[in-house]
Amino acid sequence: MTLLWVGLGNPESGMAANRHNIGFMAIDTIAIRHGFSPWRRRFKGVTAEGVIAGEKILALKPLTYMNNSGESVQEAAAFYKLPIEAITAFHDELDLAPGKMRVKQGGGAAGHNGLRSMDRMLGSQNYWRVRLGIGHPGSKERVLGYVLGDFAKDEKPWLVALLDAVADAAGLLAQGKPADFMTNVALHTQDIR
Repeated sequence: MTLLWVGLGNPESGMAANRHNIGFMAIDTIAIRHGFSPWRRRFKGVTAEGVIAGEKILALKPLTYMNNSGESVQEAAAFYKLPIEAITAFHDELDLAPGKMRVKQGGGAAGHNGLRSMDRMLGSQNYWRVRLGIGHPGSKERVLGYVLGDFAKDEKPWLVALLDAVADAAGLLAQGKPADFMTNVALHTQDIR
């Protein structure tokens, strides 16, 4: 069975370094590290294919902008007739400290418009999420500017370490071992702050 790994982000080139685009960054790093096919336009997004730990992975970056990510995900999932548990979304998470990562299945959108769109289009919240911590700016009023702002220069060390660790440990995620995946990433990022 194909696994659909979705990076959530915004497609505009000027937004490429935004905190909100860490999902795109993670999927790009995984695709490069594991020698995926070149990206091509499909399903209102771009896709690349590869094999990790013997599992076929379809990487998807929706080009619909964050708020309509679900349209792209739904098209890809329907084309491959995938069950909901074959889908994993990689996304920014305000409620995790910068550089931390958690994996969970299901749950609410917690104000994340990309997840909200996926919930609506897939008719389920039961897909997997790789929550990539970006930290919280401190007040609700500052959230929008914060997530749509670029990572600061002093954030680059933990960002690169996190993306590398996620890509390196991706085989554990592909094999359906989320706890081992989390442990591996945590071990490889613990010294970076």
